[in-house]
This record gives sequence, structure tokens and C-alpha cells, in this order.
Amino acid sequence: MKNILFLALTISILSCKDTKKETTDYSKENLDITTSIYPEHISKVFDAHGGIDNWNTMKSLTFEMKLPKGKEVTTTDLKNRKSLIETDKFKIGFNGENVWLQQDALFFKKDPKFYYNLMFYFYAMPIVLADDGIEYGETEDLEFEGKSYPGVRISYKQGIGVSSKDEYYLHYDTETHQMAWLGYTVTYRSGEKSDNVKWIRYNDWMEVEGLKLPNSIPTFLLWS
Repeated sequence: MKNILFLALTISILSCKDTKKETTDYSKENLDITTSIYPEHISKVFDAHGGIDNWNTMKSLTFEMKLPKGKEVTTTDLKNRKSLIETDKFKIGFNGENVWLQQDALFFKKDPKFYYNLMFYFYAMPIVLADDGIEYGETEDLEFEGKSYPGVRISYKQGIGVSSKDEYYLHYDTETHQMAWLGYTVTYRSGEKSDNVKWIRYNDWMEVEGLKLPNSIPTFLLWS
């Protein structure tokens, strides 16, 4: 299988903050969390990245992306998924019901409804694959440079998220159980399932408050 380096985003974690702003007090005594509700192989992946219990004690996540046109800082409330993306050119926010865009000129030309949680989702992988409404299935192993990576097919129940027909393919390292590859399809606006799978390689991790989060996200195009 050949590969072409398509895009690399350098991402640095600012904080996985225990903020009191617009959150409920989720103390450890009130948590009733178990990974037994997940298939064994995906549970091992979650554990290798710090565990669902640890993730659920976190209140908010802030990370920074250094892009060619400047710095982009995303802050997400992990309990209600309200979010704010801040740059020098524009701001995008989600208040729990609606997505808004603030800018002085027409700098941001994408659909903010599609973009507001896009990078958060990729950055918070694989733990966000424990969200409600997700179904786990089987997929073929991914072969890369002579190594085999077992996988899990991720799909969503009808009506979950903006694009419930999107699919993900999580492939993990058999030695560490850390996520190594993520395949994904995009069905936004079309409403139809897509066979065009794009791939992200995850092999640069950093530890933040017990969680394994990506330090960088190289995006690849793979074909046989």
C-alpha cells in the first residue's frame, strides 16, 4: 500500500481545564461509568489513551492549531459540547443549539455548521468514539509497511449528529492498543453514504492529565 503525505497539522495542547464556567460539578463520587458497555477491543483502545473514567472527569478541552494563515484556538465544554473557535480573522461558536460566525470580512468561506467541531472531533479521538449513539462493527485489517492494524468500524444511529451516515474506521497497534490510523467518510449535505475513505495517521502522542492526546496529526491518502 502506497502513501502520500497530504497535510500535517501541528497541534499543541493548552489545557484540559477543570473550569466552572457553564458546567455541572461532576465529582468522582457521582460518576457511574464502566467500559464494559463497549466491545473488548475498543475498550482496550480507550484504556490505552487514559480511560473513559478519566475522560469523564474532565470539564473542558482547549487546543491550538498553527495554520498557514495564523493560529486557531478551540475550546470545548466536554459536558455539553458548547464550543468556541478563535482566530485573528474570525470566531465560530456553538451555544448548544445554534452555530454562529463572527468576522469583519468574508474571510471564512466554509460552512461553520460543518466546521465548528470538526477538528475537536479529530483531536479528541479515540475517546469521542465512546459518545452515545455509536455502533461498533467489524472491518478488515489495515496493512501498512508490512504491519497489520486490526480495526473497528464506527457508525451512528439515525439522527445522531449533523451527518449520521458518516463512518469511521479505527485501526490500532496490537502491541500498545493505541490508535494508529483513522479512516473517515464525509456525507454532510449529500445525505448519502460515501465510499471515499480518507485517512489520518496517529503516531505522535503526548500525555496530558493522564490522557494520551495527539501532538500532531498527519493526514495521508492511501490506495492499494
